[in-house]
Amino acid sequence: MVKLDHIDAWIFDLDNTLYSGDADFFAQIDKKITSFISDFLSLPPTEARILQKQYLVKYGTSLSGLMAEHGMDPADYLDHVHDINLDVLIPDPDLAIGIENLPGRKFIFTNGSRGHAKRVGDHLGIYDLFDGVFAIEDIDYIPKPKRGPYEKFISAFDIDPKKSFMAEDSVRNLEAPKAMGMSTLLITSQLDWSHEPKAARPHDGKNVPHFVDMHTNDLTGWLLKLM
Repeated sequence: MVKLDHIDAWIFDLDNTLYSGDADFFAQIDKKITSFISDFLSLPPTEARILQKQYLVKYGTSLSGLMAEHGMDPADYLDHVHDINLDVLIPDPDLAIGIENLPGRKFIFTNGSRGHAKRVGDHLGIYDLFDGVFAIEDIDYIPKPKRGPYEKFISAFDIDPKKSFMAEDSVRNLEAPKAMGMSTLLITSQLDWSHEPKAARPHDGKNVPHFVDMHTNDLTGWLLKLM
């Protein structure tokens, strides 16, 4: 644990962060992305999935790859991939308590859409605890881990990175905020993510890179220890 007394802005990724990656909820989105690419590019599902993962590694999201290489309008994509069943996510009252008791402002910063952030946040009973949400629409569909989205985020909410904290499940998404001065927390997962490209999969907490200050597989328990 590093000292966090100076933090006045608490920033959280959404998927596999504000709920555990071990819930395997994101698998629904993953399959919907494959089906969308298959239909959009008239590809067999196996070829669509290969392309999906190539774009994920190269561009940060499959969405950005489709926009860059095929001129796709993002609206239909976002509606399709986020039309999922939330029932597998069990609201945790202790998570809400932990977030509510953080001193300072709280934010969601996601490569997902605003609508997805609201649906998941409302379902978990935490959406109204945040002072702001920054989603893929707000960063011109250029996703984390590129530095530009972080700069737009801190400008939009007048945030001092040196007084900020960021929690993420994707280790590569913590390198830029750490370089900007933020304290970083990696949310790890014990689920088998070997089907994902190594650069983009949630981390298991072993051999974490130098730009990760702390890591945990239990965000709720970690937050409650701060109280």
